[in-house]
Amino acid sequence: MSEKSVPKHLAVILDGNGRWAKKRGLPRSAGHIQGARNVEDMCEWAWNHGIEYFTVYAFSTENWARPADEVKTLMKLLRDYMVGAVKRANANNMKVRIIGDKKGLDKDIQESIAALEDATKDNDGLKFTIAINYGSRDEIRRAVTKLCEKAAAGEIKADEITEEMIASQLDTAPYPDPDLLVRTSGEQRISNYLLWQCAYSEFYFTDVAWPDFKEAELEKAIEAYAARDRRYGKV
Repeated sequence: MSEKSVPKHLAVILDGNGRWAKKRGLPRSAGHIQGARNVEDMCEWAWNHGIEYFTVYAFSTENWARPADEVKTLMKLLRDYMVGAVKRANANNMKVRIIGDKKGLDKDIQESIAALEDATKDNDGLKFTIAINYGSRDEIRRAVTKLCEKAAAGEIKADEITEEMIASQLDTAPYPDPDLLVRTSGEQRISNYLLWQCAYSEFYFTDVAWPDFKEAELEKAIEAYAARDRRYGKV
């Protein structure tokens, strides 16, 4: 497979953890735990296949409406991940970023995120991004608010705002937009995830639940991507 046929930036909606657990007679928390383990493996697989940027949708702004016990489990998983994240990331030369409204997270989580991002900022291996308390509409709203504040302060003129200026204020800046968006577990929508960034992304939907999305499934997604004629709207 040629270098050009591999997506430079892979984004994934990690769907199906709860259904995976239910199918096995396990609590939903077991599915989330297995899904978290799979993310760690996927970082290695993605890098080995030539992917440079890997972005996952871990917890949306809408997920706060889930049952309290499930939200508590997800936050515990995040805290547990942070405990060894710096050591794991540095061992794999991986740069880790968290996107989303961090102010909506507990203070200890915010502090752990800041420490993780600072400790891995100079790593030049896989650029791993985790979307937590993230919603794309909220992200765009926050970006527009920043530009409005700059305009009010006289730093820019409102009628001179460009798409590039908006993109520069998004959480994902300065990373490139995803080439391929994968959603697991059968749903075929993007659920308020990277709406701006995925304007020209290829989509790949699979019935496989996230905990079962192993390296062979990643290879299927890459092969499907490689088979498409990416024209970017050109005739």
